[in-house]
Amino acid sequence: MSENPDQVLREIKNRLQLRQPLAESLELLHTLLDSGALPLRKLDPAEAPVALRASAEQLRRHCPDLFRDFERGFPSITCSIATGVGKTRLMAAVILYLYRLHGVRNFFILAPNLTIYNKLIRDFGDPGYEKYVFRGVSDFVAHRPVVVTGDNYAQQSALFREQEVRINVFNIAKFNADNKVSKKDGRVQQPRLKRMSEYLGQSYWEYLSALPDLVILMDEAHRYHADASRRALDELRPVLGLELTATPFDSNGGAFRNVVYEYSLARALQDGKYVKIPAVATRKDFNFKNVSEGDTERLKLDDAISVHEDTRQAIALYARERGLPVVKPFVLIACSSIEHARQTLEYVTSDAFFEGKYAGKVIQVDSSTKDDSDIEKLLTVERPDNPVEIVIHVGMLKEGWDVNNLYTIVPLRAANSLVLIEQTLGRGLRLPYGGERTGVEKVDMVTVIAHDNFEKVVTAAKDPNSIFQKVKQIDLGQADIGHPVEIIDSPSVVNTRLATERQVVAAIQDEKERQRRTNALDAKSLLVNILPSLGKHVEVKKYDDLLKPSVQQEVIRTLEHEVSRGQLSMFAGAIVEEAKTSYAAIVRELQSNSIAVPRFVVMPAPAETWFDHFDLDTTDFNFSKLELELIRITIDQGRKMDTIEVRRNDNLPAPESILMAEVRGYPEIDHGEWSELLYKLALQAVAAINNSLAGTDKDLRETVFDHRERLGAKIYEQMMAHFHLQETGLESSEVVPFTRVEPWSFSMFKDFGKKHFAENIRPVEAIKKYVYYGFAKSCHPEYKFDSKAEKDFAIILEDDQDSVLQWMRPAKQQFRIYWNRHGDQYQPDFVVETKDTIYIVETKSASELGSDEVEDKARAALKYCTEATLYQQENGGKPWRYLLIPHTDVIPVQRSFPYYVKTYLKTNA
Repeated sequence: MSENPDQVLREIKNRLQLRQPLAESLELLHTLLDSGALPLRKLDPAEAPVALRASAEQLRRHCPDLFRDFERGFPSITCSIATGVGKTRLMAAVILYLYRLHGVRNFFILAPNLTIYNKLIRDFGDPGYEKYVFRGVSDFVAHRPVVVTGDNYAQQSALFREQEVRINVFNIAKFNADNKVSKKDGRVQQPRLKRMSEYLGQSYWEYLSALPDLVILMDEAHRYHADASRRALDELRPVLGLELTATPFDSNGGAFRNVVYEYSLARALQDGKYVKIPAVATRKDFNFKNVSEGDTERLKLDDAISVHEDTRQAIALYARERGLPVVKPFVLIACSSIEHARQTLEYVTSDAFFEGKYAGKVIQVDSSTKDDSDIEKLLTVERPDNPVEIVIHVGMLKEGWDVNNLYTIVPLRAANSLVLIEQTLGRGLRLPYGGERTGVEKVDMVTVIAHDNFEKVVTAAKDPNSIFQKVKQIDLGQADIGHPVEIIDSPSVVNTRLATERQVVAAIQDEKERQRRTNALDAKSLLVNILPSLGKHVEVKKYDDLLKPSVQQEVIRTLEHEVSRGQLSMFAGAIVEEAKTSYAAIVRELQSNSIAVPRFVVMPAPAETWFDHFDLDTTDFNFSKLELELIRITIDQGRKMDTIEVRRNDNLPAPESILMAEVRGYPEIDHGEWSELLYKLALQAVAAINNSLAGTDKDLRETVFDHRERLGAKIYEQMMAHFHLQETGLESSEVVPFTRVEPWSFSMFKDFGKKHFAENIRPVEAIKKYVYYGFAKSCHPEYKFDSKAEKDFAIILEDDQDSVLQWMRPAKQQFRIYWNRHGDQYQPDFVVETKDTIYIVETKSASELGSDEVEDKARAALKYCTEATLYQQENGGKPWRYLLIPHTDVIPVQRSFPYYVKTYLKTNA
């Protein structure tokens, strides 16, 4: 097609109103396809391995921080995007993009369950639905995309017309149905997807497999990494796969290796744009220790209504002031059992609960729910005409039930666990007004009533991998529902100066002078945003390389493209000239106010695993054939009973094959690698049973078949006693010499405000409640500290006039250091630059030094320092070192930074 790609991308982003993470994902896909890194063609099975290796190599260059390798038999990449940002809209954008620029007409969308399956059919196929994704898309006015399912394939005669886009939507639960090999009449059956006349029919499978342009889109992609679904998808041989998930980990906790873009929930919370502010509330100055469980529950329900009504008023005021539709908030109550839910329903609909105000406005939804009207009310709870204000639920909420008007959550009894609170809170983070925060805190906040769990949630908030890290704390007083809390942003020093300069320029009275200064400021702002991304440029190995003429020319071309769009286009010429004039000065300013932190991934290398070769202990392998009989009793007055012998299958496989198949079901057993050992052990088991049985070959097969599960478990237990796992250390990805200084965002109680960093804070426990300012050497203007040791160390760095050039407390996204196999990320306390070295510094409680976690994090940090130093030495940069300092030796005035270098330098030895 001859359409201009930039124009097409711009139209798609505008028409579908893509939020920034979605727009960035789409732009990255275009880059990968346009550069040839992703081959958009059907690969012949013989060429696929070579083609995939070549493509993976290119993707590692494009996405060095994330992408490791493909995980399927076709090119498939993952975009990891937080819940609530809009993954369905991204799928629509990808379909429109591939259709317009690459002529792709055939798409296959996988859904993880029936709820999402039905939702996707409406999203993509029902123009009357309020969430129809292609509303207003001119390309699909005359020829609307045909949505095909396994249920309507036979009726879709228009499927084979060339002018329409075909979107096949399929439920993975049905896709995997009967996918385990079964036996019937002695013959192995095919999975249902391939079986004639069941669900889809063979013709549909063959049709999909033969399509030359099939693209697979996987919603909740972490659900499709099981061997069965993986093999089935590989057999379809699509030209491309796009996997979307908020949790890029398989069922064993392994991180996806094919991620090319990541917008995590932590980043979404940090950005403060696309998800609600999570908050946890308890009664102020109230002791629940002597309150009964029943009374605590009633207090929680009463207080939930206080929050609910306060939220309702805030939303109504916001909507009225701006002429927007009013969103109806609702309360979710999580109960421990169906009976518990029934009792709760009786209470909240009774006159004893706010004089019966909520009678007729409550539904109970759990596995016992049979009333279709209640299910319909749950699915339409966002609608203003839906009367429901309270939903009582049992168990975890499933994927697919994502609503934007859940504002208050009440976990009761056994449902009151941190895991359930976190998962339930995750379902309530969607925002109702355009999917973005309004700036009105009560309209942007979801609150958990956690009276009896408040301290647990606050403690969990210290875990950097928990959603609770960004949870605000609210004390419910008698007159109001909590202290005011605000989010404080702390961008880089350079960006902070830009913001200050804009205020100065805006106050200039002379219009011509104001415009001239504005043009210069716009040029500087664009360069500040573009230059850090040049770390990925092949000619750039350090900051000085940004001054190379060829690099400068590319930066200016990028800037020209940026200013040609939107309001800046009116002054594009002047802005470009200002950029050319000030280019070198801005590079130097960035360099002197930023620490060049190399960007690459450190993570555990694949472990070595093996089994010792051993002989099976068969001392208790005494099994006999089961006598299988049916008992039949008449139900008349005579009650006669007789027995019937069960007829057995005469086509059982060899007994050792039966046992090998049983043991292969255990995930640790790789049949391909350990087939020889497994075969030997199966033969030894069969021999032992045969010796004790002294029967025919048929008796042996039937005995092994009767006891196959117990025999398989015995073999597995003995194999695991001879199993070994050995860690092989850490590995790292390719190095990008520098990136931008990532911004910080903090939550701050307005009651406490900000303090100068040198101010003495009492009590010590209050240190973490404040935001601190006044730094002269830091890369950010403001920071928060978790401990006195951290605050005191910042004072030491600021006071050091001889050795410390600059320092920072790195934001979470600054490093990609994963210190264990669970994907836990290490976030250093400080990065300090001196005249000849850059240091990662960790201040740690003396009692924790030597612990496994601290040592594992230290090993990961040392790996980072080693790889960064190797790169810097090759390219004329500074080496990296690691300091681990006990909190007891962080003493302002008495200690200098060189003292810590001499005393606490960690090495790999």
